[in-house]
Amino acid sequence: MFRKLIYVFFLIFVLSLISTSSAQEADVLIRNPDSAMPVIDGVVDDIWSLSSEQSINVTVSGSDPSSAADCSGVWRALWGYECIYVLVEVKDESLQADTSIADSWQDDSVEFYIDGDNSKGATCDENDHQYAFRWNTMVETPRAYHNGEPSLVGIEYAVATTDSGYLFEIKIPWTSIMGMAPTPGQEIGIEVWINDDDDGGDRDSQISWYGSDGNGWQAPNLWATGVLVAGNIAGKPNPADGSMHTNTWATLGWLAGPTAVSHDVYVGDNFDDVNDATHDSELFQGNQGLTLTFFVIGFPGYPFPDGLVPGETYYWRIDEINAEGTVYKGNVWSFTVPPKTAYKPIPVEGAESVAVDMTLSWAAGYGAKLHTVYFGEDFETVANATKGSSVGVTTYSPGPLKFAKTYYWRIDENDGTNTYTGDVWSFTTEGAISNPYPADGAVDVKPTVVLGWDAGAIAASHEVYMGMDADAVANADKTSPEYKGTQNLGQESYNPGKLIMNTMYYWRVDEVNDVNPDSPWPGDVWSFTTGDFFVIDDFEDYDAGENQIWYAWHDGLGYGSPGTLDYYAGNGTGAAVGDETTPSYTEETIVHGGNQSMPIAYDNNKQGFSKYSEVEHTLTDQRDWTEQDVGELSLWFRGYPAFVGSFAEGPTGTFTMTGSGTDIWAVNGVEADEFHFAYKMLTGPGSIVAKVESVDETNAWAKAGVMIRETLN
Repeated sequence: MFRKLIYVFFLIFVLSLISTSSAQEADVLIRNPDSAMPVIDGVVDDIWSLSSEQSINVTVSGSDPSSAADCSGVWRALWGYECIYVLVEVKDESLQADTSIADSWQDDSVEFYIDGDNSKGATCDENDHQYAFRWNTMVETPRAYHNGEPSLVGIEYAVATTDSGYLFEIKIPWTSIMGMAPTPGQEIGIEVWINDDDDGGDRDSQISWYGSDGNGWQAPNLWATGVLVAGNIAGKPNPADGSMHTNTWATLGWLAGPTAVSHDVYVGDNFDDVNDATHDSELFQGNQGLTLTFFVIGFPGYPFPDGLVPGETYYWRIDEINAEGTVYKGNVWSFTVPPKTAYKPIPVEGAESVAVDMTLSWAAGYGAKLHTVYFGEDFETVANATKGSSVGVTTYSPGPLKFAKTYYWRIDENDGTNTYTGDVWSFTTEGAISNPYPADGAVDVKPTVVLGWDAGAIAASHEVYMGMDADAVANADKTSPEYKGTQNLGQESYNPGKLIMNTMYYWRVDEVNDVNPDSPWPGDVWSFTTGDFFVIDDFEDYDAGENQIWYAWHDGLGYGSPGTLDYYAGNGTGAAVGDETTPSYTEETIVHGGNQSMPIAYDNNKQGFSKYSEVEHTLTDQRDWTEQDVGELSLWFRGYPAFVGSFAEGPTGTFTMTGSGTDIWAVNGVEADEFHFAYKMLTGPGSIVAKVESVDETNAWAKAGVMIRETLN
């Protein structure tokens, strides 16, 4: 079982600039990988192999773990000029998350300590950070300790449960650690701890990577010293990668790689061209000496002699050459010169639930001195308008707006000589319906879909319209055939019944509140296209609440308590469905075209149960599986790859099996066979031909043969 959760959260520290400190002996070297950084998704990328693995096994509090499997771990780190990346892999046989989030250190969790200036203080100050990440399958706000108020600086991490415990991938911006980018060779304070809770309640053990003093959680002088080791490529681009550059010329600057003696410079206006360029390319600007870590563009005699063009993005690359002539190809960096038109609208294009008293704002076009605002309720009117409100600032208040209304606006920029017509942007005010299900434009929607949406803030009821013609749905009223009825507040769904396969449908929901004179508020017209299939059972619908998967699919375990109405004793076989360790009680990683599937475990030698495993689901009504010319019934399944042995039919009627065994004599006091079986119901006279084609010795006492039985009882 392997599950992933990704969160973005905020930390609690006041930041300061780096201060100088005396050089410390490095306890760990943290490498810049000279390549793309890890993806924070709970999957251990190959890039992590470039970092050194550090063991976490020193007890600092509580009892010693009983074994490495009980509690131990390893951690790795990589760094770039924007973030530090940390991977912590924990072995833990029993995972607990049963205390309040305020006391999350009492549960299974990881604590990461970092001191941006490596000042080694005896107590924590605003430069010292402790980030606590608790193992959990539920979304929660992680904890941060020491000094300061919430900084509102986002930190990204992923947690995944593994076969032996769990892991965290963590990405922390340097700006949240020390307010600026680091430099190669910089020293930082660093430490990693693991908390272990085996049986709920208070923490049982606490182990660390570096120190053995239980006071280390609040004493940076007990933390290790890490050194940021530079890669071989150039770094720290200026202008920063992906930034806006507000001039039509630029001095490109960079930090030389540690082994470089010269630099090859490439500049252009196309990413692929710059990325693929060689010395033979016109984008190669020459080789420069070690100290020339800058290059000018946008002036006569230099690349782009007529100046950089507003609205264009430019790309550049620096390759580092060492004394032996080895070339270290650099990353492709970019910057953009702002367009002549306005950009970065607030609210963003297409924003929903915007406050009715909001103020519009935007980024001024390059060289703009005056801004003309056009605002209205109709796209065409705003797009074609010639008279607007001129302002000298980049904000505009349109006055009180209506609820659940879509507005359109445009900003024209004037630089004193020319006027530059802007794009038409739109937003919808609060009170409007949102989050349609299926999503607008969805395809392969099951023909038995139930429509859903989020109610607007001021709605008292909802009017539903649906049909196969977009214009008819858009213009429909309560007298139209597209009108499907009214749903009360709290009933944000509509079941249209069984739809036609492979057909596009349009729908609209109007919000209604008779107390408000502006009611009703017409909704947008959404669409979806049904798939060319009917769903027999949709595993996406099962959850850990009233629709648990074993309520429908009966196995050998059953559910409920004897004597209660919802009790089912089980079907007496060795089958078990579901997974109680996931939020949905289903499989959430091994899936096909969705987010959930049904896990089935089976044990055909379970004491007191039938010698076979079976799960069954009884349909609640009769169904015509051939309607609308349906011709196939499909079931997607996947076996357990780690299982030794296989069973396949092909050609029809011929079964090929492989298996592997060990010494079965008195295993755990029980003598038992190991076998694979082929099951075929015979309805009359027949014959079975079996042949052993090859045998490889797996154990000195292992034997192979063929057994034919009338039944499995």
